[in-house]
Amino acid sequence: MIDLHTHSTASDGTLTPEELVLLAKKEGLEALALTDHDTTEGLKLAYETALKIDLPFLCGIEISVKYENPGHFHLLGYFLKPEIPELQSTLKLLQEARNKRNEKMIEKLQALGIPITMEELKEIAKGEIGRPHIANLLVKKGVVKNFNEAFDKYLKKGAPAYVPKALLSPEEAINLVLKAKGVPVLAHPVSLKLSYFDLKNYLKELKKFGLMGVEAYYTEHTKEFTEILLEYAKEFEFLVTGGSDFHGANKPDIKLGKGFGNLNIPFECYEKLKKTLEKMQ
Repeated sequence: MIDLHTHSTASDGTLTPEELVLLAKKEGLEALALTDHDTTEGLKLAYETALKIDLPFLCGIEISVKYENPGHFHLLGYFLKPEIPELQSTLKLLQEARNKRNEKMIEKLQALGIPITMEELKEIAKGEIGRPHIANLLVKKGVVKNFNEAFDKYLKKGAPAYVPKALLSPEEAINLVLKAKGVPVLAHPVSLKLSYFDLKNYLKELKKFGLMGVEAYYTEHTKEFTEILLEYAKEFEFLVTGGSDFHGANKPDIKLGKGFGNLNIPFECYEKLKKTLEKMQ
């Protein structure tokens, strides 16, 4: 059992990087990657903790990317070591934009008559702030009954308090990872909401930009969709990865390494990814 797509308190997860690694060891995982949203802040602690307990570990990141269709596009980047200076200036700009976005969403909620403040949000988040933290605060204050209602009623795309992210283009995001000697991988292709035919054509286009892998094994992928992705990966000579998208209590139904209980990610995904990274150094 391995998991190459997880989140910590450095972005919108609820376990610290150290707690995440220790849980992975406790649950019997044979390899782990930390892939927080638009930040590498948690990588050093996770990497050092993994070394201490002898858990195979890859450093990662998940970058939000511009996408014109109804779904959304996230790019995973994988690296051998936590120090990735080539990324930092761009990530700083993305994080500043994220902070302004959070402020605008709070202002929109206040304009709707909802008593919510940035100070309350910071107290809940204990680190980087994202929409899941706002959703949890809305639940805590009794504005909505649950996490999903918060997104549906206020925070999802098109909802009254939604504010778009500042995003890189697919080509910019892929090049950013490549320049930092990382491997760019398309995260959860199901989120693109494309037909099989359109997905195949889009993967072909992304390969021209330098995409190197596809996350075929994922919590919300059906067995049929996973098999289709494995076929496309073979055709385009992509690396295959997999992950649960674990967020701790922010997505309580998703278990580390297991997803909804349907995940079985081959260890060779980690092995091939690591070998590719070593060749790129």
